[in-house]
Amino acid sequence: MRTKFRYVAAAFGLTASLALAGCAAAAPEASDSIVIDTAFTLETSDPGRNYVPTGYMVSKALYETLLDFAGSDESTPVDGLASYESNDDATVFTFTLKDGRVFSDGSAITADDVVFSLNRVAGMTESKANFLMNGITVTKIDDMTVELSTETPSLKLPALMTNPSLAILNSALVIENGGTTDDSDAAEAFLNETSAGSGPYVLDSINFESQVVLTENENYNGDEDIDFTRVVIRNVSEAATQKINLEGNDSQVAVDLSGDQVASLSDGVNVFSTPSAQTIFLLINQNEEVGGVTSNPDFANAVRYALDYPALLELAGAGSEQATGVIPPSFLGALENGVEQDLDVAAASLEASGYDGESVTLEYPNDYPVGGVSFTPLAERVQSQLADAGITVELAPAPFTTQIDSYVNGTEAFSIWFWGPDYADSANFLPFSAGQKVGLRAGWTAEQDADVVNLAAAAENATNFDERETAFSNFAEALQQRGPFVPLIVPGSNIATASYIDGVAYNSTWTMDIAELQAK
Repeated sequence: MRTKFRYVAAAFGLTASLALAGCAAAAPEASDSIVIDTAFTLETSDPGRNYVPTGYMVSKALYETLLDFAGSDESTPVDGLASYESNDDATVFTFTLKDGRVFSDGSAITADDVVFSLNRVAGMTESKANFLMNGITVTKIDDMTVELSTETPSLKLPALMTNPSLAILNSALVIENGGTTDDSDAAEAFLNETSAGSGPYVLDSINFESQVVLTENENYNGDEDIDFTRVVIRNVSEAATQKINLEGNDSQVAVDLSGDQVASLSDGVNVFSTPSAQTIFLLINQNEEVGGVTSNPDFANAVRYALDYPALLELAGAGSEQATGVIPPSFLGALENGVEQDLDVAAASLEASGYDGESVTLEYPNDYPVGGVSFTPLAERVQSQLADAGITVELAPAPFTTQIDSYVNGTEAFSIWFWGPDYADSANFLPFSAGQKVGLRAGWTAEQDADVVNLAAAAENATNFDERETAFSNFAEALQQRGPFVPLIVPGSNIATASYIDGVAYNSTWTMDIAELQAK
């Protein structure tokens, strides 16, 4: 397999403009207010406790981070509130704040705010975002300079500093309202009512079940030039309803459309389709007590080469791609080519595995589409293809809330799951290694594949980008050759807007930067 020398997570996605004449509904006129429909994953508006997609979208509008990404290009972090430089060992990163930047109350942003904000996340051990600060020490150098240091090389650190959970808060205001840098922090209630950031918007109102209203931050002095001064983000759980609202001019942005819905949209809208950063995969358990015959690596290889991947991809629709490995095709170290069906290899591997026609149960969540891909038709097609290769599969669907426990606890022999990044860096996929979190869910211990463990360590500890890309490529290829995972599909992200709106830029963490939406 050849490696792909590109790092961009979304810039190569297809953008299709469907703003045509003959609209089914009257074309909407541009306004300084827009409505965005999305299925809520929203638990808090406290950025330090936030760890869900809708929450990230909201935090991105209200707060700023030390570093950022330019549009859809997630290859290299760019300056946000600060610029940075690092030492040759990638263990010390020095951030210099931009002069003159202020919070929404007009107060200056200083190193004290950075130190407090990052240490607050590090100290709130109950926060889901706490792990982002693991192993990072924060030190104030002077009023405008902060040093972040790690004991081991951490080329992922700049990407971490783009995550909205690590946004910089107005420390004086948050401390005044209960903020601390340990588990005694009590500022969430305050931050659920108002914002304390420097982003282009401020929080007007929030209801975690129904809608969020953002208005212009009149003291904002950053680089964004917003066109929409009032934004309403509504909880519309059904993508079909999002489509109806957009076509009827009741909303201006629909975030969660499937490939099929995109294909059937009426004229007069813009559609932005691109591969997401999520990977749908098969898990094949290597623990003999759990999986029986699935624990033989030859069985996993038989499944890998028995599948017709283009036929599976047909179920995904616009923006989707075949998964070329556990690392999505546009991330550092991803493989250029995915596996191609080879029934001769599948037959030889199946014979070597000792499989004797017994039924293998395929488990999957049946109520949790990922990127518009429903797992039931996908499971049915996998079942049919494996039957053609001589493998008998029994389907065992269950609700997500039921299925997730057995997946996390490593008690599924054969299942369909998905994985997405917490921040835009290939280090997110090292948990697939033997002995790591996802590897252990597949019963794959470090002792079973020391070579893969070493490849993961090389990727984690690389100190320059060329070395790092090679290491991640080697890791991805090893998993594709002999790992207990069969990557299937990278589903598309399909965001549709009114015809007069442009500037949609998909991001693997915050989905879309609201401030970048533009009126044509």
